[in-house]
Amino acid sequence: MSDRIAPLEAPYEPAVAEAFSRVMPPGRAPLTLFRTMARNPRVLQRMFAGSLLDKGTLTLRQRELVILWTTACCGSEYEWGVHVSFFAQRAGLADTDVAATCAAPGAHPWPPADAALLRLCDALHNACAIDDALWQALREHYSEEQLLEAIALAGYYHTISFLTNGLRLPLEPDAARFPAHQ
Repeated sequence: MSDRIAPLEAPYEPAVAEAFSRVMPPGRAPLTLFRTMARNPRVLQRMFAGSLLDKGTLTLRQRELVILWTTACCGSEYEWGVHVSFFAQRAGLADTDVAATCAAPGAHPWPPADAALLRLCDALHNACAIDDALWQALREHYSEEQLLEAIALAGYYHTISFLTNGLRLPLEPDAARFPAHQ
């Protein structure tokens, strides 16, 4: 349990319970992150409204690569593990791909389109900018709409990483853990 802000416990206010039911699979208890953010229902609602987990211009695989790479760069084992457990298999990510999201850039033989996307995440994480050479490489593989989505997604998951790390949220019991080489 986080020693910073305790997550809400059931029973939840109707608006909060309804928000949880929209994002959680049936029969699954709300994640600790969601229950903690529910301490401020306005922030919870805005967090859910900006999640970008709906069908967008990026494929599920591309979306999850951005999320896993970004959360690993930020050291958010909580969010990385939740996404590995919920989405990696559905996104078609092999175990080696998942593990490689925690490895040094260039340590895994990513296809060129994936490598460019991961370089985008690194550039945003390390410099908060995208140089012209990287932009050109990205444009070879992605549309303007996809690039806008990828940049927003990386930024959103920086925010989520700040929340999970800043609040020192305990890892979800059934979520994946960072590989040993991290």
